[in-house]
This record gives sequence, structure tokens and C-alpha cells, in this order.
Amino acid sequence: MPRVIVPLAPGCEELEAVTIVDLLRRAGIEVVTAGLGEGSVRAAHGTVLVPDAALDEALEADYDMVVLPGGMPGMENLKNDERILALLREMAEQGKYTAAICASPVVLAEAGILKGKRATGYPGFLDRLGLDDVRLKKDPVVRDGKVITSRGPGTAMDFALELVEVLAGKEKREQVEAALQRPVREE
Repeated sequence: MPRVIVPLAPGCEELEAVTIVDLLRRAGIEVVTAGLGEGSVRAAHGTVLVPDAALDEALEADYDMVVLPGGMPGMENLKNDERILALLREMAEQGKYTAAICASPVVLAEAGILKGKRATGYPGFLDRLGLDDVRLKKDPVVRDGKVITSRGPGTAMDFALELVEVLAGKEKREQVEAALQRPVREE
């Protein structure tokens, strides 16, 4: 069974964090939420999240994917944590998946993971960095090799379903998505 780590930084976007964790777990994927410190994490809109473990403890295990929720100042807290940057670089060097949504693709850029990749993120974050070596897209979800990025809270479900497909296959994604009863838009 794939194992995913989702770091929860103070000020993270709770809609993104909870959607990612929930849909991955619905697919039978093991998810470890890790607080940057000990104890609970107050998210961007005041929701209190209780991580499974503190980051130092969680980093003792191996993972198939790391997923960064966005939000402010959550993204800044992730970007300023050397343990997160080291984890991202290690995952990329091992050919494992790195994923980020909303403002947090900036953290992937800080770790050097977006070089030569297509990526998306919350408008105004990646584009202000002037990354000549990143092809910015406006798609809701962008997968380029082992790097997956997404726009923001409104794309969290699409992002999480993409992660399910990558880790557990298209059939599992369709199974999870069908149970959600998402409305089908008439063209």
C-alpha cells in the first residue's frame, strides 16, 4: 500500500489539507499527517487540525509521495522549514512523487523541483518569482512526471483524485469519485 506524508503547517489551507487526506484514505492509501511542531495546528481560517505525528517522528518512515497543502502563512512556514526542503529534495532524487497545491508550489520551486517542469499554482505566487525554467499553466491540475501541482481550494478535489489515480490507478480513482456523487455538467 502506498504511503503519503502531508505536512501540516500553521496557517495551512484546511479545505485543501482535509480534502487531500480524506480522499487518499478513501482510496485505501496510508496517509500520515505531520505537524511541523508538537501538538495541534491552527489552519488559515481558524480550524484546529490534529496531526498524526510531529514531523521529526514522521520523517523516520519512508513515503511514496509528499503532498503540501497551500494557504497563508502555511506556505511560508513550509518554505522556511529546512526539514521540508530536504524531504522534497530527497523524494525527488529517489524518483518519488512531490505534490503541492495553491501557494505551496512555491515551496517546490524553493527546493529546485520545478526546474524544467510544467506547473500551476494560486495566481500571483509562482508567476511573481520570475521562474524562467518553469512553464506556468492555468490548468486546475498539472502533472509533469513525478511533480503534481494544483491551483487552489476550488481544485482540491480534482487534485486529490489525481493523486489517487497516480498512486492507486484509474479504476480506484473512478471508484472513489463515483462514491462522492459529484455532479456531471451538461455540455
